[in-house]
Amino acid sequence: MAKHGKNYLAAKAKIDPEKLYSPNEAMDLAKETSSTKFDSTVEVHIRTTLDPRQADQQVRDVVVLPHGLGKSVRVLVFAQGEGAAAAREAGADLVADDDETLKKIEGGMTDFDVAIATPDMMGKVGRLGRVLGPRGLMPNPKAGTVVGADDMGRAITEAKAGRVEFRLDKTANMHVSIGKVSFEGDKLFENFAALMEAIRKAKPSGAKGTYIKRITVSTTMGPGIKVDPNEAQSLEVAG
Repeated sequence: MAKHGKNYLAAKAKIDPEKLYSPNEAMDLAKETSSTKFDSTVEVHIRTTLDPRQADQQVRDVVVLPHGLGKSVRVLVFAQGEGAAAAREAGADLVADDDETLKKIEGGMTDFDVAIATPDMMGKVGRLGRVLGPRGLMPNPKAGTVVGADDMGRAITEAKAGRVEFRLDKTANMHVSIGKVSFEGDKLFENFAALMEAIRKAKPSGAKGTYIKRITVSTTMGPGIKVDPNEAQSLEVAG
């Protein structure tokens, strides 16, 4: 069993392992118990009762966090012609509109956080699945990252503003970042509320009874904080 350092153990001592904290309490406690020298990421880990093997129990969607993720997001766009022009105008960091750039990505160049593609480019993008797939960078219509030229500006703006994807993994869990420890507590709470509202709305048709079993909030290398799932699922974004 891995041994934890003094800072981790001191942070863990501040958390009641038996208590289900309110979302507001959890955000404040996450900030208080973060002990890294860098600006840690605040993460939400959600345990569902879904069966990932069933087609009608899948969850995959996106949410635009009202206060972003606290980091600069580099966007790459696979497009040609009108789509490429729209991407450059909207502020894409890199536009892959030639075979040379595609070959660089195929060789392992992934210096970007989000990849967006126009539908006509998906044939070429599909061949990059070995590189993009494992890194969660493959454009997908369900994630709002396969768009036409007319929607390119919106897609890039949302990606840079803090659009995050959430999806059910093979173990029936979801893991989503909602910001940085340096965020004010109310901003973390509002990002959390936006995420939970989106996850509630994305509840699949095959879900029966209890949908979310357990919610834990943690920071990078920090201890977990249990959140009351009933209170979390009742949250709505103000306004």
